[in-house]
Amino acid sequence: MTQQNQSPEKQTPDQPDSPQKKNHNLIIGVAIGAAFILIIALVTLPGLFSSEAESENPPAEQIPLEEQYSVWVERSYKIGERFKDVYSAGWEGANGAIGNAYLFAVTNDSSLLKLHTDVYSMLDLYNGTWVDDRAWACLAEMYWWDFTGRTNQIWVEDAKQRYVSAKQEGRLSNHEGYWTWYNWVPGTDVGEPIFTNSNMNQMVSVACWLYEATGDEQFLNDALLVWNGDGTTPGIEQTLYKGNGKWEGAPGRAAFGKELPWEGVSYCSIGAAMYRVTKDEKYKDIAVATAKRVMDPDYGWVHPEHYYQINMDGNGAFVHFLLDAYMIAPDELPDIPMKVRKMLDHVWTNAYGKARVTLHRTQDHAIRNGWNPNGGEDGYGVDLVGTVHPQSQALRAYGVYAYVYHKYLQD
Repeated sequence: MTQQNQSPEKQTPDQPDSPQKKNHNLIIGVAIGAAFILIIALVTLPGLFSSEAESENPPAEQIPLEEQYSVWVERSYKIGERFKDVYSAGWEGANGAIGNAYLFAVTNDSSLLKLHTDVYSMLDLYNGTWVDDRAWACLAEMYWWDFTGRTNQIWVEDAKQRYVSAKQEGRLSNHEGYWTWYNWVPGTDVGEPIFTNSNMNQMVSVACWLYEATGDEQFLNDALLVWNGDGTTPGIEQTLYKGNGKWEGAPGRAAFGKELPWEGVSYCSIGAAMYRVTKDEKYKDIAVATAKRVMDPDYGWVHPEHYYQINMDGNGAFVHFLLDAYMIAPDELPDIPMKVRKMLDHVWTNAYGKARVTLHRTQDHAIRNGWNPNGGEDGYGVDLVGTVHPQSQALRAYGVYAYVYHKYLQD
């Protein structure tokens, strides 16, 4: 009898599969099911998270106008609670103290004053290494001096000592062909670049405050020297300002050789300070033109809808610079508060629930250093969330905005 071979293709339908094939089919089925569930999750969960983010942290524009001021104050306090927990006595602590000074100006909350006198005294802020470290410390002291009635001379004297020592060291220099402040004393061996940028020239704002507080014209002369030069050697305006709000300086990564890390917006604050003490309209005009240019989405520095910086950190300072320009020319910059509000709402709502990186960790109100919802910015530690660097910047941004809302926008 001849044996008939039956190929696998010819198997009858009711012939049982082998155990190995059953296991193989089971694995394939599970994999397909898991992939299907994952696809559904990817499609639906972002919407769920977005809804949750917006319901728990709604943008201010959805809140009745009569309640919006209290919302900005509340958000500032929430950020400030985290700041207290991570505080350090460097330039970061100074930035947070600036934010709290503006918050104090509208709340008169004595606990804020106690925080920066008894708990974390501004007199204990480090001068740091770069000259802008002490500039932020001086500015914190002078804002508090201003908002507490201009009577506490100990802050003025401390800021004066910080400023004068930096000048005596030689950090105000023209060795590169124009008058400006440098991070280190030119010519010293510090193992890193010696450079100037608009951060370093916040010492000009300090000089303006010290002139107001002391009446000593040497401070005013220093400020005028940096901006205008001495008739032989130019200052920053002739060297860096190209007109119509445009500033051009040396390129480079943020802080290392880049003379204008915020496209010149930091000169809005310096120009506002110069205008305050001189009443010369040219300083106001330059500050206004600079704010207009950088905040125009067509320029490309900010997002066209939510107005956050696309490629840079230092957002608390950035917001403050813009609002300084607004406060000296509100009629000429009526859209600046709206753009800042959208920027801050964008952060608070995690880009309306669509951010790929955490901008606002809602459980403890920790804020990210960079505000691009996709990440990838230039600057220091842009991915840090809730450490003293980003938290102090956020407190500065929200605190100054709460002040502006109360003083200029609230009916």
